[in-house]
Amino acid sequence: MLKQLLASAALVACATAGSAETKVGLITTLSGGGAGLGIDTRDGFMLAIEEAGRDDLEVVVEDDQQKPDVAVQIADRMIQSDKVDVLTGIVWSNLAMAVVPSATAQGLFYLSTNAAPAQLAGRGCNPNYFSVSYQNDNLHEAAGAYATSAEFKNTFILAPNYPAGKDSLNGFKRFYEGELAGEIYTKLGQTDYAAEIAQIRASGADSVFFFLPGGMGISFLKQYADSGVDLPLVGPAFSFDQNILQAVGDAALGVKNTSSWNKDLDNESNAHFVEAYLAKYDRLPSLYSAQGYDTALLLLSALDKAEVSDKDAFRAALEEADFASVRGEFEFSASHHPIQDIYVREVVKEGDILTNKIVGTAIEDRGHAYEDECKM
Repeated sequence: MLKQLLASAALVACATAGSAETKVGLITTLSGGGAGLGIDTRDGFMLAIEEAGRDDLEVVVEDDQQKPDVAVQIADRMIQSDKVDVLTGIVWSNLAMAVVPSATAQGLFYLSTNAAPAQLAGRGCNPNYFSVSYQNDNLHEAAGAYATSAEFKNTFILAPNYPAGKDSLNGFKRFYEGELAGEIYTKLGQTDYAAEIAQIRASGADSVFFFLPGGMGISFLKQYADSGVDLPLVGPAFSFDQNILQAVGDAALGVKNTSSWNKDLDNESNAHFVEAYLAKYDRLPSLYSAQGYDTALLLLSALDKAEVSDKDAFRAALEEADFASVRGEFEFSASHHPIQDIYVREVVKEGDILTNKIVGTAIEDRGHAYEDECKM
């Protein structure tokens, strides 16, 4: 089983013993502080592939170690040696920026399970690039809208200093109508937040918005809870996702966060996905799992209509998005990003398990702020 494999090992998952007609390269983070995000991405994607039972598809999975140079080396090898037709799986936006433009320039399709930086949504859009997840700003825009509706007037905001971090704070400010008590960028991969928490304490803030995915968010939440700073926290799903919650513990209870998906979304595809994922991996799925699953479903739906070698037909099949998304209704904008609702979730406890429940909708039918800059 996939969950029994070492996270740092390369994995080749083949649906057939012979030569597959379509090869997919899944590059994601399977080791280090961000491993949980990549493991969930991989497991969600592979669950859909295994359920399909196709004999014409091969998936090659490798660990990018959360390093741009490693991701580039893997992508080059997959393109030149493995002859993949489609790339997918990257979690981190700095890695996506290192890989995606080169891959699409070489004629490959890239289907994003997560990272969707602004640079690829506007002027850098490409006919072969599809973000199945969102545009990076979206969940943060929704957090800004929620903070406004909650009547927060003086929010302190912080995020890591990399493309997604900049998209995060830009997105929050786009929909937040209050004042900022402070705005700082932390180091990517940082684990000690004593200085930042001291700044929050002294700022006069009435609330805190933060985007710190993976191990960064775990460290911040634990230190924040221990600090005694008792200001309401708001964040995107990345900082309060399923695996992070178990590591943080009760310090996260009651926190509001924003997401395009949750396990309690009421549709048939989502109910099946949550049940099947829990049965296979013995854990609840996260947003990363759901996005991986949806990405595989999109790929499979396009393969049912066209061969990857017929690029125009395959692109058109992707654009149709003719699959049963775990998010419910799903459609792409002209720039190949989803148009979707973004929800407000609250961290709750179900038995001994920390999880999220939807308590409202922050933004309906949101595309993204850079659509008019895309000229493809």
